Amino acid sequence: MDSIDKAILTQLQRDSATPVSEIAESVGLSATPCWRRIKKLEVEGVIARR
Repeated sequence: MDSIDKAILTQLQRDSATPVSEIAESVGLSATPCWRRIKKLEVEGVIARR
């Protein structure tokens, strides 16, 4: 887990309904890589549900 993953988690903890595009913009990624990171965190069990 790197600083971008942590920033994504922070954003999701604030509001889990935030669109991926907004999360991506806030962490400096495009939507697809951000979505992939979120899915990876879900598979790893870091994110239980959204």
